[in-house]
Amino acid sequence: MKTILEALRDTEKAYRDVLKKISKENGITIAEWSLLGFLADGFDTQDKLSKEMNLDNSTLSRQLSSLVKKELVSSVAVGRDRRQLIYEITTAGELVLTSVNAQHHAYENNVFKLWSDEEKSMIQILLNRLEKSLQK
Repeated sequence: MKTILEALRDTEKAYRDVLKKISKENGITIAEWSLLGFLADGFDTQDKLSKEMNLDNSTLSRQLSSLVKKELVSSVAVGRDRRQLIYEITTAGELVLTSVNAQHHAYENNVFKLWSDEEKSMIQILLNRLEKSLQK
């Protein structure tokens, strides 16, 4: 029998595989999906995104460049020296984000369709407790 942490690791891997499939079907990566979500929530500069997502600027810059190339995000130079960029999700980006979110929501509903609200609440409590224990 697997230990609790082994089962969590295997569950996370299976979940990540599904997320990869969903995002790939929509022409993006999991990281780009996350980034589109933050842009849709109003985080519009690299500094704001870096801080909120806890990513270094070089990683974030590559992801933003990829989304701009895919025309899912646009950028506008601002400021006196025009070096700061303001990023905005495009209509195409919103469509991709909506599609991935809908597929993710459908997957999540399918996974938990036989779970009661009490069971879902209990696992959330236990996972939060586990997360706090792991941080100590």
